[in-house]
Amino acid sequence: MPSRFASLMMHSMVFRLVFGFVLPLFLQSSSVLSNPLQLGLQSTSSGLPNPSGLKVGFYQYTCPNAEAIVRDEMTKIISQVPSLAGPLLRLHFHDCFVNGCDGSILLNSVMGLPSEKEAIPNLSLRGFGTIDRVKAKLEQACPGVVSCADILALVARDVVVLTKGPHWDVPTGRRDGRISVKQDALDNLPPPFFDAGRNLYQFFIPKGLDAKDQVVLLGGHTLGTSHCSQFADRLYNFSGKGMADPTLDKRYLPRLKNKCAIPGDTTTLVEMDPGSFRTFDASYYRHVARGRSLFTSDQTLMNGPAAAAYVRRQAAVADAGAYPAEFFADFAASMVKMGNVQVLTGAQGEVRRHCAFVN
Repeated sequence: MPSRFASLMMHSMVFRLVFGFVLPLFLQSSSVLSNPLQLGLQSTSSGLPNPSGLKVGFYQYTCPNAEAIVRDEMTKIISQVPSLAGPLLRLHFHDCFVNGCDGSILLNSVMGLPSEKEAIPNLSLRGFGTIDRVKAKLEQACPGVVSCADILALVARDVVVLTKGPHWDVPTGRRDGRISVKQDALDNLPPPFFDAGRNLYQFFIPKGLDAKDQVVLLGGHTLGTSHCSQFADRLYNFSGKGMADPTLDKRYLPRLKNKCAIPGDTTTLVEMDPGSFRTFDASYYRHVARGRSLFTSDQTLMNGPAAAAYVRRQAAVADAGAYPAEFFADFAASMVKMGNVQVLTGAQGEVRRHCAFVN
């Protein structure tokens, strides 16, 4: 998506309701908010519970081969287009953060009412055709049974596994939402140019996700690429001062500037985890620890002692070439937790026949 310097109008759209929502938090004690990540990284038990009706093996009797169908199709797709792994993982994030994991990110705009797809943060999303392809296979096997929201969750798990990441059991039984609103995406997706503490309070905590979930889920940036426009302000005009972000590694900065020579470039792609952007591992944390992450939202994890300790611990594992057991277990747990956010179950919503349209 274009970053804030690209257009003052776009900037105001992202911030308009966010500021109104978070104001009471900023009025709290400054000793707490000056470093929100000092909250620590022990996962809380106060997050969203596993909703009734959402369970592992939900389709055991109604579509017993559902997960196998998804896995087989994804194996074919990722073997042919490995660069889709990151975007498909991102689709699940962007779905769950906007009014819950209900497949609303997949809906097309209708009758002049722009959907979430049209929001600035979602303009660079890819993989919609993949979801349609998987859905078509499932409809052939079990018409009207497997929801698009569940497909997103299963696909996210499978692309992680197919890129050498962890496996986890995905609770299923989500129903599809019928509403998708552009403004909701603007109001609920954490911007890459906000600092980690601000994103934690404004976007993660309201969804039942805590500080540990944040640092763990951001590790998903080990997969994929980003457009220059999402972080160019850190290279050329950080905080509106016409200079680079001082936390960026001085040796890495010239390489990024060479790659992103034009601040408003919305076409050039940069690897988020250089050298390993198609493999799910802990190496992304090495870049964060060394001041080489692309986004303010990631780099400022180093501002909090607990988050910084987690980053350094995973970076050390990656440097040693060891198996990232802690990160893999944590990522699996946080993905299940995120996948439970505001889900529709039972008679709520519907099961779409085509993911881009309501029935």
